[in-house]
Amino acid sequence: MNKKEFSRLADGQVVLLDGAMGSNMTKMGMPRNTCAEVWILEHQELAAGLQKQYLEAGSRILYAPTFSANRLSLKKYGKEQEVERLNTGLVQMTRRAVGDHALVAGDLTTTGELLEPFGDLTEEELYDVYCQQIRALAAAGADLLVAETMLSVQETEVALKAALDTCELPVICTLTVQENGRALFGGTAAEAVETLQAQGASAVGVNCSVGPEQLKDVVRAMKEKARIPIVVKPNAGMPEMDEHGQPVYRMTPERFAVSMKELIGLGANLVGGCCGTAPEYIRSLAEAAGLT
Repeated sequence: MNKKEFSRLADGQVVLLDGAMGSNMTKMGMPRNTCAEVWILEHQELAAGLQKQYLEAGSRILYAPTFSANRLSLKKYGKEQEVERLNTGLVQMTRRAVGDHALVAGDLTTTGELLEPFGDLTEEELYDVYCQQIRALAAAGADLLVAETMLSVQETEVALKAALDTCELPVICTLTVQENGRALFGGTAAEAVETLQAQGASAVGVNCSVGPEQLKDVVRAMKEKARIPIVVKPNAGMPEMDEHGQPVYRMTPERFAVSMKELIGLGANLVGGCCGTAPEYIRSLAEAAGLT
């Protein structure tokens, strides 16, 4: 898919993304503190089954579970030499699950190491890490790319530049922000829209951290700056911690859908769910948005 084709798909109409992968894999038995990409590739029937459920619920863009399949993140598990194998296998798994009924997004995120001045990672090193993963995603046949759960505008700029320098695919960029719209390590959602659309992003927005009820002002602020589609992919409400210190998401699919419909009214048009969401959340969202 090229950028013009993506623009025709997403400009001015609601397009459903998918929901969570990781939190659902954990429910299905994925151990905590394991390399999710390796585990999913070894349990493809579970992940592909979930992706098929998202497709049936109405998702038209599904994220391949290549989230942390970059060499810096994989190094923690001794898998830094498997960037190509993991990205290729997970994109191909997703393609088999959805066929030609939905688009497959190659997914990338922060590396777990902080950019200077917050950490020791240089922009040049991060750029090279992203280029390696993006080459693998593009070669595997991803229709587009998404840089998600990014921690700063600066970090996202590096990922976007790597993508635009490496391939011709459309790029969606989403930061994780607090209720005030501020990213954890610099910049706001509105600033991200202004900066990243000028640099060639095909869509910009937010994902993770908070639920839809916390994002009304954030979406309004993004809409004021946006000349490209706005992405909103929040959690199933604000997390609560259980007795084991693990997050629990209590927002129901129906309540999630009602809140997301309000955000659509404020200008979001690429919409889905992040942590705590499942196919029933996407199905309820599709119904609320009149897409069924």
